[in-house]
Amino acid sequence: MNIAVTGANGFIGRALCNALFLRGQPVRALLREASSENRYETTVVGDVTSDPDWAVALAGVDCVIHCAARAHVLKESAANPLEAFRAVNLRATQRLAKQAASVGVRRLIFLSSIGVLGVNTNGRPPFSVCDTPNPPENYGISKWEAEQALWEVAQSTGLEVVVVRPPLVYGPGVRANFLRLMQLVDKGVPLPFGGVENCRSLIGIENLVDLIIRCVDHPGVQGQTFLVSDGQDISTKELILELAKIMDRPARLLSLPRAWLRCAAWGVGRLAEVDRLTDSLRVDIRHTCETLDWRPPVSLQRGLQQTICAYLASRTKI
Repeated sequence: MNIAVTGANGFIGRALCNALFLRGQPVRALLREASSENRYETTVVGDVTSDPDWAVALAGVDCVIHCAARAHVLKESAANPLEAFRAVNLRATQRLAKQAASVGVRRLIFLSSIGVLGVNTNGRPPFSVCDTPNPPENYGISKWEAEQALWEVAQSTGLEVVVVRPPLVYGPGVRANFLRLMQLVDKGVPLPFGGVENCRSLIGIENLVDLIIRCVDHPGVQGQTFLVSDGQDISTKELILELAKIMDRPARLLSLPRAWLRCAAWGVGRLAEVDRLTDSLRVDIRHTCETLDWRPPVSLQRGLQQTICAYLASRTKI
């Protein structure tokens, strides 16, 4: 089976291509810009919003894994943020699916987000595959709209669509908020989360990649949506303690009321970041495990250890 991966130079796409290559699976990396990668076939498609010729890029491909996306933006500069998300996550995805179907691609695996179900599970059970989508943020809205567009393409063309909704993804090379948290723990900065009693589901990159690859040729998964996590939840306090332990650093935790934290964060325009660190967001993956006969192959502790080792190694090189 020939597989193509969009967003192949991103955090998830790169890990996916490497895993497929190591398994001896033919893979075509679809890139926005040229890369020095020479271990597997690469094709430059350019900016996905520029209406690339997917038909050429996907010639001979059986399954496309769509990782390319506009993710959360910390300092938004777009005049209309929702439309900026839609341009990449909705319309480009829709064009890809239609052209993929037209050239005979059998299956499309779409990397969506748990954010289509909401941003927290405070005071409620974990998110499950049976929950009705209710995305409150632009990113989640665009991903949910893309899912619906894909189901329409599947119905009209016969393209087999599979949707995967991960929570926060971490692993070697992780960026954004997870990297910043590691840096703060590494520097010994006091963190005011000692009193936070939340519970969050995470997904290590190795576990996510393993799940996606399982979906490539598994029979009967077309039309399915899968939630995924490490299968072990953790609080922000426990996460900081674990990171500090692996780094052999003291965990400098302060216990402050959540209301104080939110008030201070609102004052400096960082309320969303603090909410993500103090809210609960739990994911029920029983449907995924039962349908795919799948279990996360890497434990949360092992995944964190691999992430920290890679972070410390990269810091040493700088």
